[in-house]
Amino acid sequence: MDPFEQYYIQIEGREDATHTLVFAHGFGCDQQVWNLVSPAFEDEYLIVRFDYTGAGRSAKSAYSSEKYRTLDGYAEDLKAVIHAAGGERITVVAHSVSGMIAAQAIIDEPGLFDDLIMIGPSAHYLNHPDYHGGFDREDIDGLLHMMEQNYKEWARYLAPIVMKNEDRPELAEDFSNQLCSNDAAIIREFAEATFLSDHRDILEAVNVPVLVIQPADDTIVPVEATTYLVRELPDARIVWMNGRGHNPHLSHPEELIPLIEEWTGRDGVRE
Repeated sequence: MDPFEQYYIQIEGREDATHTLVFAHGFGCDQQVWNLVSPAFEDEYLIVRFDYTGAGRSAKSAYSSEKYRTLDGYAEDLKAVIHAAGGERITVVAHSVSGMIAAQAIIDEPGLFDDLIMIGPSAHYLNHPDYHGGFDREDIDGLLHMMEQNYKEWARYLAPIVMKNEDRPELAEDFSNQLCSNDAAIIREFAEATFLSDHRDILEAVNVPVLVIQPADDTIVPVEATTYLVRELPDARIVWMNGRGHNPHLSHPEELIPLIEEWTGRDGVRE
């Protein structure tokens, strides 16, 4: 299948740019979540947005439970998008689980992109005696069960927890609608692949510079998980946001955009 059709690849910005930004969405979303962020970079960069197989306007006929039962299938998607879209000096801007998807992609294919920006990433979501991921196994099992029993109720329950910013209830409503626009069975499998994944053992092999941007009061990713991730990555810098919640590209784009700009450099050369 044509990758532009399978992943609904959209290319915007400067065709003659010497630096490319690839925006990779997180769990339960699609490329529309970047609508408040990616336009800020179109004057200087080639911009690539896409939907993982099964999400948004991707070709859902290409989805396979076997392929996407782990995040490896999504890493294959990201690699295919980068090869299809082309571009020079590629930076992947990866939200949430896409941080580990991108990490796996760069390990699979060294040199695929130059550097990586992770927003609200986690190498592992489960708690252990020597590691705090934020969730006990029964928490995840409960969420997965809720998704099976009443997907829309699950979306309404999860959205305000993820978004925070209680003074702006429209954020949670919009995110709930985004979750509900997905295929419930596919997203349930993506949830299991995400929240039961463990990428702690691959972090030392990520051989590109990484900027970790961590929003405040993130229910999905506790501070301990973030500091662990940054400590284990060979070349990582962290920036702590003032904005609250797990989706700062939706709730605080005005704070997020300058952080990405500082890392990439407005002249197209990351300093």
